Parts: sequence; C-alpha cells; structure tokens
Amino acid sequence: MSAYPAETPSPTRATVPFSVIPKPAEVNLSGGTFPLTERTQVLVNPADPELLAIGQYLADHLRPATGYPFPVQAATGALPEGSILLTLSDSDPSLGEEGYELAITPNGVRLSAPHPAGLFWGVQTIRQLLPPSIESSAPQDGPWTLPTGSIRDWPRFAWRGMMLDVSRHFFGPQVIKHLIDLLAYYKMNRLHLHLSDDQGWRIMIHSWPDLARIGGSTQVGGGPGGYYSQEEYADIVAYAQNRYITVVPEIDMPGHTNAALASYAELNCDGVARPLYTGTEVGFSSLCLDKEITYRFVDDVVREIAARTPGPYFHIGGDEAMATPQSDYIAFIERVQGIVQSYGKQMIGWEEIGQAKLLPTSIVQLWHSAVAREAVRQGARVIMSPATRAYLDMKYTPETPLGLHWAGYIEVKDAYDWDPATLVEGIGESDILGVEAPLWTETIQTVADMEWMAFPRLIGIAEIGWSPAVGRDWEEYHLRLGRHSPRLAAMGVNFYRSPQVPWE
Repeated sequence: MSAYPAETPSPTRATVPFSVIPKPAEVNLSGGTFPLTERTQVLVNPADPELLAIGQYLADHLRPATGYPFPVQAATGALPEGSILLTLSDSDPSLGEEGYELAITPNGVRLSAPHPAGLFWGVQTIRQLLPPSIESSAPQDGPWTLPTGSIRDWPRFAWRGMMLDVSRHFFGPQVIKHLIDLLAYYKMNRLHLHLSDDQGWRIMIHSWPDLARIGGSTQVGGGPGGYYSQEEYADIVAYAQNRYITVVPEIDMPGHTNAALASYAELNCDGVARPLYTGTEVGFSSLCLDKEITYRFVDDVVREIAARTPGPYFHIGGDEAMATPQSDYIAFIERVQGIVQSYGKQMIGWEEIGQAKLLPTSIVQLWHSAVAREAVRQGARVIMSPATRAYLDMKYTPETPLGLHWAGYIEVKDAYDWDPATLVEGIGESDILGVEAPLWTETIQTVADMEWMAFPRLIGIAEIGWSPAVGRDWEEYHLRLGRHSPRLAAMGVNFYRSPQVPWE
C-alpha cells in the first residue's frame, strides 16, 4: 500500500492514494494512522441482532490474519480507546439506503449509516483500507493500521449485480457462496442465477420433479450436470441475504427450454419429448404456447421458486426466442407477466420483452440491441448489461484460452471505460436501475475458470455501479487496480493479469 500524504486535503473525488474499489464518493485523509491491537473491540449501537451480526462479520474477517480476539458487544457508556464503533444514525439521510460515513482517528473508528446495509458496505471499506494481507486465512505479520480521516460514500445505482449461468455448466452451493463473498467485497448487491436453459434445469420443482431429475442430468459437453434442492437454494438465498445481496432467479422462457422439453413430453406441441442437448447453439427451442398445460407449468414453477425467494424479483428470460412466432411471443410474455405479478414478484426479462405491453413494475435487461428503448417508452426501468462491455464470458484477447468472442474482445479497460447513462441513445440516467455483468458458461467448467473470466473485469463493473460518474477515470483506476492485486492474491482469487494494468 502506498504512503499516505502528510497534508490534509479537502473532500475530493480525485485520485485516492489507496486501493479501495469501488472508489468512495468523498475522501478526506488527515495523514495519521489508527492501529488495530489485541485490545481492539468491535462495538455496535443499537445492540440488535442484525447489527451484532455485522459486527461479528467484521471481527470474523479480522481475526485470522491478526490473531487478535476482536470481541463484539454492545456500546455502553464511554467508548474504550482503540475501539471500532458501528452505529445507526439518521443524521445524514442523504446517504440513502446503502450509504455510510467512516471517521477514523488515532484513537478509534466510527462507522455510521442510516440503515444496516450501509454499515455492511462500510465494513468492506474498512477491510480494504487495511493492508492486503488482512484477507489471509492464516496469521500474518502486522502492523495493522487504518489511515485517519473521513469517508462519505453512497452508490450511484441501486442495482449492482452479476449473473452466473449454472445451466450450461453446473456449480454447487459452496461455489455460489464463495462468489457471493466476492461480490459483497465489492459492494455488489444482486446475484442473478440463470437456473434453466437448453442444456440443464438446475432447481427441483416438486410439482414437476423430472425437470431436475432428467433436465438437470447433463450439461455442455455431456458432463453429469446437477441441480439444487429447494433447501439448498433457500440456503444460498439466505447466505446472500445475510450479506445484503438479493438473489434473482431466472427461468428462461419461452425459448432456451430444451431441458424442460426433454423432461416432459406434454410441453411440446407434438407431444414428443426432445432429446437432451449438450451443445451450445441457441434459438431452436420453444414451449408450446397453444397448450394450457404450458401455463400451468409456468405457474407451478414461478409459485415454487417465488416461495423460496424473499427478494422482489423473478426473471423470465425471454431472449433469443427465434422458434416462437412474434405474436405468440408477445401474448406469452404478457400472460406470464401476470403470473409473476400474482406471486408478488416484479418481472424481469431480457430486452426482447420490450416488444410486449409491460406493467410499470416490470424491468428489462439490455444486452445487445436498442429494443430496450421500447420498454423505456412504456416507463420500464433498465438494467444495463451490454455484451460488448459487461459480458464476462467474452475473451480478453484473441489469445486467451477461455471464452467466446461473438460480441468482441473485452480487455480490462473495455469493461471499465464506459458509462451506462451515455451508452445507448434514448436511455438516460433516470431510466437505468443499474448494471449487471453476466457470465455465461459454455467454456467455464471450474471455479478457477469462473474467477479468471470474472476478475478483474467484474471489479470495474462494480465501480461503474457504485462510484460517481464524475471523477471516475481509467488512468487513475488502472493504477488503483494494480495496487489492489495483492488483495486478490491474499483471497486466493485466480485473476487475469492484464498487460494494461501495472500489477504489484
């Protein structure tokens, strides 16, 4: 970590001399340090279970490397010198639902926020202000110091997410939890799970059990596949919720449905089950939209998943439905929208759903065209996932071994150096709910593959979603990212060392 300046600069959005990512909105350093010691306590106010859990989360991440006990307890009376205080405060409502304020002096740390989510995101900043080796799982040498000063910080966009395709290659619950921990570290608050596609159905539906038993039995290349029980899925959702991350389930329809069509013959217009598919082509499958059983199937699937998903969203896919006549497609989307709404969820779909008449609560996800503008004209909000910038399955360069390149090559700079509010004419800041980086898994088979394709590009997407547009600059960011690399190494993340970045 580079040295801190001796002078006290005014609050600024200019270059910050440490590797915090996403870049905080306002930073004011005073040149001193606060040391963690064996006597440092984590205090919370009020001492309710949610805040105590956030304090415990911080202590759990500080103990392994330091060896210090970090007791977590209620703040009562005068604060002991050298303590870390986490406190709810409504004195600055401009910080919103997720903002926080961090004040560090030589004698203590005060992290305050109007809401618990802000405290949790502030904890990630505390972690990143410490030396990178704080992320090690084994004891390390100190000293363990934080820079003195203050930080006021809040997100630009409410939606800051990643999508993981578990259909083409399946990843079990422990892998998903590992990914959730990495998302939390970069203040990302949405995990979109692509749970069904032509190659695999990945969640048990008790009213249609062969979806998982048959449809989940394989994957791209013919591997064994797999699926989540509803209990495993609920555990993933709760794990994410405890880290202020909302899981967004996606069941793709009416296309990308071969796994379902192979599982139940009656979902096909000719009544014949399709063979399982292990290739990578798209656009060839469709539910039979003239059969009433199709809508009973959709209703059952949405009902069972919605019951296990406390978050407000349900993603219906809707992309690349080339095998479905357009008029039938539009009627299907509008009917399914009502089904999703009936179970208390907001419908999300890929940009193609903008062709249908949407409810004001429905959300479109832009990925490769300007069709999303049709949804914006109806008043819908947009999640920006432009394939040429945010698709983590695109190759970095022609030489990189993993990934595809139909949307181009996306080096680290390409993934960072764009702005959601100016990318597509007709879609401005007020239309945008946030950003999301999808990772499709045609070529992704292992955790190491997943990490290498996501990192460091996902970190840049996180900053686009969180940090103010003013002051966000590639020339500054790529230096900060280079200084950040020891943290990735300390966490054991397998990341791509782009030649565009001066890695430490």
